[in-house]
Amino acid sequence: MTRILHRAIHSRIPVAVGGRGIELFDAEGKAYIDASGGAAVSCLGHAHPAVLAALHEQLDRLAYAHTGFFTSEAAEALADLLVEDAPAGLGHVYLVSGGSEAVEAALKMARQYFVEKGEPQRRHIIARRQSYHGNTLGALAAGGNEWRRAQFKPLLIETHHIDPCYAYRLQEPGESDETYAARAAQQLEDKILELGADEVIAFVAETVVGATAGAVPPVADYLKRIRAICDRYGVLLILDEVMCGMGRTGTLHACEQDGVAPDLMTIAKGLGGGYQPVGAVLLSDRIFEAFSNGSGFFQHGHTYMGHPMAAAAGLAVQQVIRRENLLANVVAMGDELERQLTERLGNHHHVGDIRGRGLFRGVELVADRASKRPFDPKLKLNALIKKEAMARGLMVYPMGGTIDGRLGDHVLLAPPFIVDRPDIGRIVERLGDAIDAATSALPNA
Repeated sequence: MTRILHRAIHSRIPVAVGGRGIELFDAEGKAYIDASGGAAVSCLGHAHPAVLAALHEQLDRLAYAHTGFFTSEAAEALADLLVEDAPAGLGHVYLVSGGSEAVEAALKMARQYFVEKGEPQRRHIIARRQSYHGNTLGALAAGGNEWRRAQFKPLLIETHHIDPCYAYRLQEPGESDETYAARAAQQLEDKILELGADEVIAFVAETVVGATAGAVPPVADYLKRIRAICDRYGVLLILDEVMCGMGRTGTLHACEQDGVAPDLMTIAKGLGGGYQPVGAVLLSDRIFEAFSNGSGFFQHGHTYMGHPMAAAAGLAVQQVIRRENLLANVVAMGDELERQLTERLGNHHHVGDIRGRGLFRGVELVADRASKRPFDPKLKLNALIKKEAMARGLMVYPMGGTIDGRLGDHVLLAPPFIVDRPDIGRIVERLGDAIDAATSALPNA
């Protein structure tokens, strides 16, 4: 009997005892291809020798020093590297332990920035429906995953939401990408004006939407329009790249492909590759200067922020990505993954859409392709797919449709950056078989 409160109390899950490369191994000796990187975390796979060596070296030198008393060489080196590669204007780093912490910190930074500037009336946060920004209360309030929010709504701060840029579901027949992007972005300006042009703090968005909608990229010049609207009204742009960033889409930061730099950016997951819990907020020089020239401190903090072991892991992972030119492999293998997914599932009668960038791909499942009608969430197709995939030695990240019925079940793929073509072939073959088995088991499928 386990004494752990597991995510699903009544399920029996295997015990992981080891991992190497793109595979994890359970206590029974079974191997699983980690085709989702856990939750888009394990960008270098498992047991990468350079990262393990860096962690051993750091442990021998210093495991922990509280940031109220000390900084550390590892934290300073990681911050230098992150700023060196950051989008224009992002000149400082705030190191935390994960994505939810990063989002919480970014929301507080945005609010304090306006207090320091003498605009304390700014209080509204705008985000998007069908988004996910973390499970702490502030991050959950910003997110638009209704299933996750529902029972905790009485505890959440007031936030406001507009539609996502989600072409498969929301683009009208015959509407061009450019026209749709303009229409989707206009919702932000409309909401700002509705709330009061001088009362909005920030707009929060995942550059490429992650697990809640399944690797949904922005269309045409959507993000450039969003950036312009934020600038017009003095609203901060917070881009959440916790899941889609740090090389996952083929560039280190997903927003590079859209020609946009945010005021605040949250990163985690692929930052440390799962070797240690680590996340960060990248903040613009103007936000830092407002703090520096004002109160002189950021009124926030966590016990394990800037943890030397976590910083050493993040630094080692990012150095490996650079040294081994892995972003080029993300692009090449991302194209191969898209090609093989389209070949295997493009005409599947229950696959509505295949989308994403780089090694960040989503497959949306529908009961009817013509109408895009999703499966009834009560069928729990996502759980069936996960079960069938695990039985075949494959880890994928399935999610269920939202409670408002506007989104189908989908599967997220985020394999390690070190995959090759045979790996892609095995992933797609096993995923296709799992989808076939799961959908055929449903009534009237």
